[in-house]
Amino acid sequence: MTNVGQRLATIRGGGAASRHNARTIAALTTNPGCARRAVLDCASVDKQRLAAYIDYPARFGQSQFAITRGNAFEAQVKANGCAQLLQLLRERLDLEIPEVSYDDLESVAGRESQDVRYARSRALLTRAAAQADGAGTLFDHPLLRLAVAGQQAYLEPDLIAFQHDGQFHVVEIKSFAVIDGQADSGKVASAAIQAAVYVLAMRELLGEAGFDPEIVSHDVVLVCPRNFSNQPMAVRIDVRKQLAVLRRQLSRMTRIDALLADLPATLSFDFAPDGNGVPTRSPASLVAALEAVEARYSPECLASCELAYFCRHEARGCTAALGKSAREEIGGIERVETALAIARNQLVPSEDQEEAAELLRAAARLRAELMSGMAG
Repeated sequence: MTNVGQRLATIRGGGAASRHNARTIAALTTNPGCARRAVLDCASVDKQRLAAYIDYPARFGQSQFAITRGNAFEAQVKANGCAQLLQLLRERLDLEIPEVSYDDLESVAGRESQDVRYARSRALLTRAAAQADGAGTLFDHPLLRLAVAGQQAYLEPDLIAFQHDGQFHVVEIKSFAVIDGQADSGKVASAAIQAAVYVLAMRELLGEAGFDPEIVSHDVVLVCPRNFSNQPMAVRIDVRKQLAVLRRQLSRMTRIDALLADLPATLSFDFAPDGNGVPTRSPASLVAALEAVEARYSPECLASCELAYFCRHEARGCTAALGKSAREEIGGIERVETALAIARNQLVPSEDQEEAAELLRAAARLRAELMSGMAG
């Protein structure tokens, strides 16, 4: 294990590593300046458990009913050698072959090691890319990797279909319905960004093997229930825009080794459980550990990060809590009370605050005029 790997293991402590998925990667890249999330995610800390233990539980995520329904729909689509899925792929990807090879990569000879699964996935996918004899066509739950802040994160898409005219297509299976040709725009956008993560990881895998990354299509196949039935339907989604955003955000993230250099060597989020698995470490101690890692909170975090409610509490009174636009417009002024004092000419701004001060004073004048007009 490398020094960075050892350090991250220390930060995680004795708890089980929390696996990355496309949702966590997509959420991480929406706020690339947050060192706290980068450190916790690279260390595979279970943020949901941590947030609940310090009494700031996450308030988003799928219900157990939705998870069960999603699993049942995926199982239905993949039943009988992916019979329903194959029919949809033939319609959308022009697959005309009568028989299709199917490889289940969820486990390898009963071993669950990520390195073993990744090596097996890489071998089969590169073989298919070379169009070798007997190469597979459908790959179920392959394990991919993507570099995040200098560390490799493992990812597991629903399925990747290999098209015989020389392109791979990522297939995402979701249980939200498409009703009269329309689906929830937020859910579709979320599915698109998650699929783009898989496309990027797949392109990196094949690129490292010497293949043209464009062999992985930017058109992904989204499979959803049609109307109010469980009858699946498939649509193609162009994720080039999402790919551009992902590349830009991942490149902006600080390398994890640079972040670790500024943190206490003893930093750990270990719950120190006793023989019965009951944590012996106090919530206050874990809060102190969190406070040692700088956060960059914004209201958008509430929809994507398990620690958002703790960070919001911590950021109370800070201009950053008002949102990214406010933080950017009044950069250099960190506290709300400071901004209000400058706007009311009760405090002389420093030289680097002068530009923001002009905006604040102008906003204060406009507000005063509006309030005066309403009173009149």
